[in-house]
Amino acid sequence: AAKAEKAAAAAAADVSDDEIEIDEDDVPKTRSVTETVYAWEKLNDVKPLWTRSPSDIKAAEYKQFYKDALKDYSDPQKWVHFTAEGEIEFKALLYIPSSAPSGMFDGAKRDALKLYVRRVFIMDNCEELIPEWLSFVKGVVDSEDLPLNISRETLQQNKILKVIRKNIVKKVIDMFNEIAENKDDFKTFYEHFSKNIKLGVHEDATNRTKLAELLRYHSTKSGADEQTSLKDYVTRMADNQKHIYFITGESRKAVETSPFVERLRKKDLEVLYMTDPIDEYAVQQLKEYDGKKLVSVTKDNLELPESDEERAAREKEAADNEELCKLMKETLGDKVEKVQCSNRLVGSPCVLVTGEYGWSANMERIMKAQALRDNAMSTYMSGKKVLEINPNHAIVKELRARAATDKSSATLKDLVWMLFETALLTSGFTLEDPAAFAKRLHNMIALGLSINVDDDDDDAADAGGAAAAGDDDLPPLEADNAAGGDGGDDGTGGAALRL
Repeated sequence: AAKAEKAAAAAAADVSDDEIEIDEDDVPKTRSVTETVYAWEKLNDVKPLWTRSPSDIKAAEYKQFYKDALKDYSDPQKWVHFTAEGEIEFKALLYIPSSAPSGMFDGAKRDALKLYVRRVFIMDNCEELIPEWLSFVKGVVDSEDLPLNISRETLQQNKILKVIRKNIVKKVIDMFNEIAENKDDFKTFYEHFSKNIKLGVHEDATNRTKLAELLRYHSTKSGADEQTSLKDYVTRMADNQKHIYFITGESRKAVETSPFVERLRKKDLEVLYMTDPIDEYAVQQLKEYDGKKLVSVTKDNLELPESDEERAAREKEAADNEELCKLMKETLGDKVEKVQCSNRLVGSPCVLVTGEYGWSANMERIMKAQALRDNAMSTYMSGKKVLEINPNHAIVKELRARAATDKSSATLKDLVWMLFETALLTSGFTLEDPAAFAKRLHNMIALGLSINVDDDDDDAADAGGAAAAGDDDLPPLEADNAAGGDGGDDGTGGAALRL
């Protein structure tokens, strides 16, 4: 107040400030204050690759992003960059690797798609975005509709994610079809990812028809190094052929020399070779293609194109061998469901087939190799086997002749068992009693060498012959090359076995 009064008095008296005396105690004290000011500088003004227009991005940028962000040392084989608009909106950049990742089916954590929501990273491994059979596909998905605070539990029930997943699968299959347009590129792709496509046939009912177009198999007409598609197979089908024939087995060599394909080869009917274990599962779901039913040549009730004359001849053969079939069924007991004449054999004496709706020999082998298999399922799925004999083979003809004269012959029954066990092996099954089979085989070898394996005495062995004690009922085997009458069409090369 005093200061104000002095100032007012000075102003009134028109006195300058210099002439006014100010008390030092009245001057306010000040101090220095340090204030930090932040200036933000944008270091990275580059937009995320998947948010840019595909027309503005070079191939080298796509490849570099794949190597850096998705952690791969080699270039991708194919990629697709797209934006989905409409019901939902999202951007995606998907890659197909040039080779299959290691441990793709061993149950380990897989590198799935990275999920972003409005450019905000959500998770590194979103398995809900893509099915298991496409686990090798890598990439980025950026959604505009998902909430930012979404959790893994919420993702599993999110309808938006299901729509995104459907669109991704569709785009990936389109990429497969683009690769298939180049024969060499698709061959490389199929070598690495054929199991994934077959797994998709087994699991994805929605896209099963599309995936069937991508399947490739070796066949009786495809050549040594070439594979054929189901579409090409259908174009080569005979006019009277109703079905697509295939055979499953452990290796290509095994199916090429299998007795199951003998008659089909002679009739010039193409057979697909399915040697991958997953083929057994895929073909169970792929029932038909282009209206043609897929039929296994290792199953019972095989229908082959035949003329009226061939059908009449087959019926006559079945009637002529009816007694032999009954005798063989009585000898083998419950080992086989029935014994019948075959319409699929040419050069082999017999073969074992399985029920139309049961496991094949190859499937039975695969299931036995499972560490955690269900034994109860194996019991009823393996089912009974059917022994089919070739009525035109020299061995079967001789057996029929001997059965007509002496049905109780121990030799005849022993030979029936030998035929059954060899049919097990040639048909892809395993022997239940290898020791018994080996014993029968050793006895046959001993007879061929005219020795008595049951006599440990060297002198007796030297004096022993084909008619040794204990084997009087089993004369030695001889190959009669002069008997060429039975060797033309039956594939025995003109050699008839004499018992």
